Amino acid sequence: MAEDNSYESMLCVKPEVHVYRIPPRASNRGYRAADWKLDEPAWSGRMKITAKGKLAYIKLEDKNTGELFAQAPVEQYPGCVVESVTDSSRYFVIRIEDGNGRHAFIGLGFADRGDSFDFNVALQDHFKWVKQEGELAKQEASESTAPKLDLSFKEGQTIKISIGNIKKKDAGGAKPRPMGMGLLPPPPGAKIGGVIPPPVEQQTVSAEQTNTASLLDFGSPGPAASPSSDVWGDFTSAGSNSSKDAVKSEWVQFS
Repeated sequence: MAEDNSYESMLCVKPEVHVYRIPPRASNRGYRAADWKLDEPAWSGRMKITAKGKLAYIKLEDKNTGELFAQAPVEQYPGCVVESVTDSSRYFVIRIEDGNGRHAFIGLGFADRGDSFDFNVALQDHFKWVKQEGELAKQEASESTAPKLDLSFKEGQTIKISIGNIKKKDAGGAKPRPMGMGLLPPPPGAKIGGVIPPPVEQQTVSAEQTNTASLLDFGSPGPAASPSSDVWGDFTSAGSNSSKDAVKSEWVQFS
């Protein structure tokens, strides 16, 4: 990934910091803020942390005019450009440069612990991003140089796929499906609807006998009616029977 040196991003801004003159380091044990004159700072102003490409810049500016007092380019963190003191979390030692190759070490202090924490985290996050970008660039370079695996089929090349546990269907042994909405036929000898139909032969014979008898009676003479001297005899007998019923039912009979 190409670096864009024309774009400068802002990482952190603190409105008030203090700069101290520090004595030379006496041993390799590190710097101590107690050795500085903390009540007499050499300069006070505003601090900014900016980033341009992979580099971070600690800039000390005037609060009112914004004039640059000093700056420290940081190539890695932690490193020799920014060091923490051994006796406090609010003070650091930074190496500033003037752009002509000259550099000096000064003490940088924050009035609040939260400001020093933000200063520390801003630098850590920037160089964590730089590390990730470097690993990504290496990965892309290794992928571009590695030979590409060609998985395409060559001309005339075929493949054979074997799928197990599949039984072939027998064309001759296929059974027809039962009709009628998927219902199976009743077993032989079972009763349909709980009613046994009468034998067909007996019904046919009885019907034939009835028809034959009616045909024979139609041609033969019927029984001769006995002559009667009294034409109203039948009506009289019928009337006598009805008279009994009339008396019982309290009706008046006319003779």
